[in-house]
Amino acid sequence: MCELLGLNANVPTDICFSFSGLMERGGRTGPHKDGWGIAFYEGKGCRTFHDPLASADSEVAKLVKGYPIKSLNVVCHIRQATHGRVCLENTHPFTRELWGRNWAFAHNGKLKGVKRWPLKYYKPIGTTDSEYAFCWVLDQLRQKYPKPPAKPETLWRTIKKLFAKVDEQGVFNGLLSDSKYLYAYCSTHLAWVTRRAPFGEASLIDTEMTVDFAKETTPNDVVTMVATRPLTDNEEWTVLTPGDFLVFHEGISVFN
Repeated sequence: MCELLGLNANVPTDICFSFSGLMERGGRTGPHKDGWGIAFYEGKGCRTFHDPLASADSEVAKLVKGYPIKSLNVVCHIRQATHGRVCLENTHPFTRELWGRNWAFAHNGKLKGVKRWPLKYYKPIGTTDSEYAFCWVLDQLRQKYPKPPAKPETLWRTIKKLFAKVDEQGVFNGLLSDSKYLYAYCSTHLAWVTRRAPFGEASLIDTEMTVDFAKETTPNDVVTMVATRPLTDNEEWTVLTPGDFLVFHEGISVFN
């Protein structure tokens, strides 16, 4: 299986610390050596990096680790291939446009039969069941809502139903963002932690690295991290249960 990492915050925040832990699982402390990718939102823009090499040995990953790109929303993925060959077009997160927004999606799991579902507007570039499911979800949203719903909660409920339907095809742990919100769905494994004042130290599990967030933040900062498995050993992560769906905005869970 693959591993996911997401960030949602109320102020532009870099993900260097958490990414440093995740990249170790991409071929060093974990078996997820079949590529990796990350998407950073900057306003309506989406800056993405992908590499079919293991993140633990990737020069591109080293660049991202040491380059403090600040964002309100980040979606990251390290891959252990179960469907589709190891190549650049099969690395997550996948991105598409809907309603003038960049949507980014990453998935952990395997889906049986999803490629038999019809697609109208969106077509996959690679061969993964993950990208196909993403195209199907956006297809359904575009057909149901030619324009975005007036109430955000209407969209959130629809995405939850679509994710639950995809989940019926196998294992569907997923992260999705439209630049404003971070959507998280748990099929088997997903956890999250919110960092806010009073800030303290956090220590990574996968490498010897500790950060004192009190020195890196302001009292008003709120930052939520979502990951397949907790990345730190001295913070209280909330472990989701199968079927849980959360929406994060400005670092806060606003829908479940």
